Amino acid sequence: MKIAILSRDATLYSSVRLVEAATARGHQARVFDPTHCYMNITSMKPSIHYMGEDLLSYDAVIPRIGASITFYGTAVLRQFEVMNTFTLNNSAAISRSRDKLASSQLLARKGIDLPITAFAHNPDNIEDLIAEVGGAPLVIKLVEGSQGIGVVLAETHNAAHSVIQAFMGLNANIMVQEFIQEAAGSDIRCFVIGEKVVAAMKRQGREGEFRSNLHRGGSASVVRLTPQERATAVGAAKVMGLDVCGVDLLRSKRGPLVMEVNSSPGLEGIEKTCGKDIAGLMIEYIEKNAKKKPA
Repeated sequence: MKIAILSRDATLYSSVRLVEAATARGHQARVFDPTHCYMNITSMKPSIHYMGEDLLSYDAVIPRIGASITFYGTAVLRQFEVMNTFTLNNSAAISRSRDKLASSQLLARKGIDLPITAFAHNPDNIEDLIAEVGGAPLVIKLVEGSQGIGVVLAETHNAAHSVIQAFMGLNANIMVQEFIQEAAGSDIRCFVIGEKVVAAMKRQGREGEFRSNLHRGGSASVVRLTPQERATAVGAAKVMGLDVCGVDLLRSKRGPLVMEVNSSPGLEGIEKTCGKDIAGLMIEYIEKNAKKKPA
């Protein structure tokens, strides 16, 4: 097969590994910067091009679309879908996952357990907002944030009130969540492919840091999941409609809580921590599920 990988940087670990894994299994793989793609949107002969090259001949697409280019990146992916190209994660599911508020509402509606989350627009509701999540300490998150950016721990009531008021004054959309004390600055990243958790690691924030993101200096180790944690991760991926994703869980007194579902999870941390060929498993999933395009 010919596999297109949509990524802004061909030198990133994830991009390199996917090309290596595809090549090792006898496929042709190439990385394309989605911002350099352009499209002819027509019902008669839809097409997509990259620096003058027609990409019609590609059998499958692996989207590695960063949050900063979600709008254009998903438009490019949608064009591949119009052309009947198999996509590992569809454009609608990626767009859905990038909206933290909508994702939380959808997961909650389908019975997936989450930290208590509140949302408001008017500053007059700040006191009620804090009370809804059980008071301070609490976590304040920008709806558009990623990789731990725009996430604040407010340890006192006054601090929470001030930070929420400041964000609202900037017209920023924020969510307020209960702080899961027993998680102790750690979370679990479950890597889901299809309907199976293929790897999992525990991420621990550095000393004095409540965020466990590896981008923020956190450490990672292999973790053994409980059946309930596996079921929760697979259920969250299914609700979001994602073939491949990273589901971040918190271990709480009331069981596993879904913190986030990432539609473009990095491969470096999970592969190096668990010693598994995750890129190869992604290519294998494409082999089993990609359908040949009609003539």
